[in-house]
Order: sequence, then C-alpha cells, then structure tokens
Amino acid sequence: MTRLSRRRFLLGAGAAAAAGFGLDRYLESGGGSAAHAGSSHGGPLVLVTLYGGNDGLNTVVPYADSAYRAGRPTLGYSPGQVLDLSDGLGLNPMLKGLHGLWTQGRLAIVRGVGYPNPNLSHFASMDIWQTANPGDGSGSGWLGRWLDAARDDPMRAISIGATLPLALRGEKVSASAVTATAVTIPGGPSFQSAFRALWAGGADRVGLAEDVATSGQDLLDLEVGLGRLAVSGQTQGTDLAGQLAIVAALINAGASTQLYQVSLTGFDNHATEKATHERLLSELDSAIANFFQAVSAHPAGRQVMLMTYSEFGRRPAENASGGTDHGTAAPLFVVGQGVHGGRFYGEEPSLTDLDANGNLKYNIDFRSVYATVLERVLGADSTPVLGGRFPTLGFV
Repeated sequence: MTRLSRRRFLLGAGAAAAAGFGLDRYLESGGGSAAHAGSSHGGPLVLVTLYGGNDGLNTVVPYADSAYRAGRPTLGYSPGQVLDLSDGLGLNPMLKGLHGLWTQGRLAIVRGVGYPNPNLSHFASMDIWQTANPGDGSGSGWLGRWLDAARDDPMRAISIGATLPLALRGEKVSASAVTATAVTIPGGPSFQSAFRALWAGGADRVGLAEDVATSGQDLLDLEVGLGRLAVSGQTQGTDLAGQLAIVAALINAGASTQLYQVSLTGFDNHATEKATHERLLSELDSAIANFFQAVSAHPAGRQVMLMTYSEFGRRPAENASGGTDHGTAAPLFVVGQGVHGGRFYGEEPSLTDLDANGNLKYNIDFRSVYATVLERVLGADSTPVLGGRFPTLGFV
C-alpha cells in the first residue's frame, strides 16, 4: 500500500501566516526514488525562477547572426547596443552588473538548455523543469527528492515567498517557505504555550493527526532556528531584490541552509516586449549584483552559487504585436566566486536549423545542469534524484 506522506509549508509572515500554518500541510501519495545525501561540496545554492518564459535571444543576443536581425527587425539589438561577450554574442544592455561578473570570471552561461519533445504550455513545461520529468511533469520536485533522502531539518532548504514551488516539494519532506527573516507566533505567552501544546506529538496522534502535529512542530523548529541567527532587524520583501535581501541576511547571520529559492515573474511578453523585458532584466541584474555585494565579506557568501532558469525561451522571430511567442531552448546563468566563469557551456542553437514548430533545438538537457549542481554543490548522488545518469558540465 502506498504510504501517505506530508509536505511542509512554513509561512513566516507574522500572525496570519503562523495561525494558518496547519491548514497548509497536506498529504500526497508517495513513491519515487530518493537521492543518497552526501556532504556539501560548496554552496549554498540560490535558485532563481523566472516565470513566464524568458526571451533568451534578447538576453544573450546573437547580434552577429543575420538570421537574428532578419527575424527581429524591431525587437532585435544591434552590435553597438549589446554588452559584448565573445563569439558574436552580447548581453542585453540592461545586464551591466552581470557583464561585470562575466569579465571577473564569476558568470558562466549555459547555452541552448532544454529537453526532448518540448511542451509550450507554461504550466506543463514549468512542471517538467521542476520535477525533472520530461515525460509528463508528474511526481515530486527534483529538489524535494534530494530533501527526502536527508534528515528532516526545516532550515535545510528555504523558499522565499508565501507559496512553495513544486521543485522543492518532496514525498516525505519539503522545503520551508518564509516571507521574512523571522517567524512570529501570534499572541502573548499564554496563547503561545497553548499553540505549542496543540502541535505536540502523542500516542493518540496517528495518520493525518500525526502529520498535522508534525507540521506545527516544524513551524516551531523553524521559529527557533531563525531566532538563533539573531538577524539584525527583520528583513521582508516581495520583489526579487527583497527576496535576495532576505537570503543575504540569513547567509550573513550564519544560517546552515544549503538551498534557497527566489523568483521573478512577468516574462510572458507576447506584445510590446522590448520595454517590459528590459525592465525585468534590469531588476534581475541589480538584484543579483546587490546580493553578491551583500554576501561578499562572509565566508559562506563566498561559496554561494546562484542559478537562473525559466520554463522555456521564446520563438526566434518576433510576432505582429511586437512581442514573441512561446519557444524552447534558452540560456541560463550560473554565478558565483567558485564558478568557472567568463565562458560558455554548450553550443549556440542555430537560428536557421529549427524544429518543426519553428523553434530552437536544444543541445544541453537541463538535467545535466541539475546533475552538476547536485553532485558538485549539494554533494548528492544525482542518479536517484534524476532517475538516471546525466553528464555533468564544467561550470563548477
């Protein structure tokens, strides 16, 4: 019989979040393999999710390719507008901070990342990326499976935001979700004492009652874990800069967390894309640059590796509305002092040899990127997590 298991959603946003926490724990049918936990080789890892399908061709611009200019007469960038990298490629002009990291050898760019038989639905493709299951996107999250294999510690992985992405949900345990650097249990001492008694375990609490009690205990453990860090002031944030400020504050306070997740939305630009995309890339750029500046003096901060990804790229040719439609393969960024940066990994996809839908053909399976960070940053065996062996890359 399949064992029912639990997921942990720890919402550290004050009284309302704490009081409603027990309702956010739910059960799901278990199954699937788990990774064998290993010692960390670095990190922490900061995962940046870009929701909506980031336009990779206007992020890492193939300005020297005549097919790029022909397909994007209004959206395209000229050679003089981009921040030159090499190989006829340049960064979007809004990515000045990342360009500086490239020149310092701290930014690596993985090109043409995708998966077989790509799905052009936002929801289905994001599920595929977050479960590492290109078949149908079903199952637990790839990082959730990593968490399943280790000791159940609410501080091990933290997502910044009120909801927990699928990638961090396991069959037995999941990451914690917070919106600030502290968890506040509501009420005075008498209420808090009753609150703690409510979540205590006991012989009469089995099955669902046991899972509900355990979820409350996780919240209390997280409150203690964050409280011990003595973060100066309480940092909150909803935009990307604010989310990364929370991560920086926790790292600088000595958090033992191995994995953080943050996100930026708004990349589904089917019309009048250029100004919106530039605004989003500027927000991404400044948030990442400020984050690395904030953690640069801390020993753990010097070990941080940050990775971006999106559910897919955009079509090579612009549409009639001044935007781009759903595409496939796209580049992703890997940033950190320990990154072998200032170089590309993977080949640049051809703009003339397209798939049957007129989209780019991928050349790096995203599971190779995941295998690399699992093996070399999180110190885990990637094979059981990913359901197979994928070649690792040399960016770390």
